[in-house]
Amino acid sequence: MSDSVYRRYVALGDSQTEGVGDGDDVRGLRGWADRLAEQVARHSPGLLYANLAVRGRRAGQVRAEQLAPALAMRPDLATVVAGVNDVLRPSFDLDDVAGHLEAMFAALTAQGATVATVTFPDVGRITPLARPIGHRVLALNERIRQAARRHDVAVAETAVHPVVTDPRLWSADRLHAAPLGHARIAAAVAHALGLPDSDDSWSRPLPVDGAGASGRWAVGAELRWAGAFLGPWVVRRVRGRSSGDGRQAKRPALLPVASPAGDTPSAV
Repeated sequence: MSDSVYRRYVALGDSQTEGVGDGDDVRGLRGWADRLAEQVARHSPGLLYANLAVRGRRAGQVRAEQLAPALAMRPDLATVVAGVNDVLRPSFDLDDVAGHLEAMFAALTAQGATVATVTFPDVGRITPLARPIGHRVLALNERIRQAARRHDVAVAETAVHPVVTDPRLWSADRLHAAPLGHARIAAAVAHALGLPDSDDSWSRPLPVDGAGASGRWAVGAELRWAGAFLGPWVVRRVRGRSSGDGRQAKRPALLPVASPAGDTPSAV
């Protein structure tokens, strides 16, 4: 277990780090990075936390828009999670995406920050229509691992555990984690960092609920999903628009970490 006491945590990324799927834009988003900050704060009193993530951002945009502000905050803990928005686009360039991620790893660790990241699950097991791009995710994960080794970045290996594709961890759009999924991601990153009170329970299967997952992937469900979520996503791409257009980071400055109110889904 790590005995580090962190003073400043900065999260960089896209919609998952912003917290989409865990709350909403009316009540506010929580997300795995907020949950991680809460866990860190339990052992690092006085922790300050900033979340620079904005939905829709590709790896190059995260680097261009978020890295300099993050470095200016001089974090001793940072998380960098990006690349899925690149994977989903026809113009995906593995070398380009991996290069942006590694540049962020290098800059933050060179300044003395402890940095953590994640690998991504097989999207084809979450959304069967995405199976043709599954190889991209595998290739990106391997490049993330290689860059992380070069810069001593902690990696939460969410890619290798079957539970991460359990439908109960995902929101209706199948692109963003549900609250339980965000809790699991936070627990995975905490475990990768060796935080006190962390363990590998996040990687264990959920209890069998009796309903089974197979019905969710029925043809009718696939068609309904495509109409409700895939279609609008394609239209935005054709129009050159992003879900993050006009949006700013939800927490652009370092602020004290507040304790969460009410009950929250367990990470296990």
